[in-house]
Amino acid sequence: MEPESPYGMTRPGGRTARVRAAVLRAAGDALAERGFGGLDLADVARRAEVGRTTVYRRWGTTTQLVADLLDDMAEQSLPRARTGTLLGDLGENARLVQRTLTDRRQGPLFLAVIAAATCDDRTAEALRRFYDVRIREWAPCVTEAVERGELPAGTDPHEVVRAVSAPLYYRLLVSGDPLDEAAADRAAAAAVAAARAGAYVRDGDPAA
Repeated sequence: MEPESPYGMTRPGGRTARVRAAVLRAAGDALAERGFGGLDLADVARRAEVGRTTVYRRWGTTTQLVADLLDDMAEQSLPRARTGTLLGDLGENARLVQRTLTDRRQGPLFLAVIAAATCDDRTAEALRRFYDVRIREWAPCVTEAVERGELPAGTDPHEVVRAVSAPLYYRLLVSGDPLDEAAADRAAAAAVAAARAGAYVRDGDPAA
């Protein structure tokens, strides 16, 4: 029996896996070029060189296709860093986010998905699940820092990881300020400084 994805879709194997990979690659290309409003299942099938029936039968809607694309992107993302220090780990996280958001393909793709999530509940849920996977992947950086004595007991790992990427998304979506490595390094340093000061200790924790 094939395993299921977090979005309830069966994980394919063999030829089905190759078809899925081709369709998701084509969907990502279409999103990056045309945005969510320009995403069309027939066009994706043409780009992927697979039958329309296959795409319509497996995904059914563009929303479900985007959800599966986000699932795949989470799986393919690079594993978290293990530098031995919190600043080193979160610096790597920040630079990974920065590189992704400024990539010629990935940047427009994320913009398209985020835009779609503002007006489509299912896309919004898929996007939340994608980021939940990435935050859980990087949260141990903070947990290990607490264990090493770098941070106060009770520090919320998820909040610290969110604090690293939030300024970078602000630059991408709101301010338009340069999204470079210097910005990434500042975001990581600021998150570490705030965490060391106890800003992310959970409410009600004895250490608070």
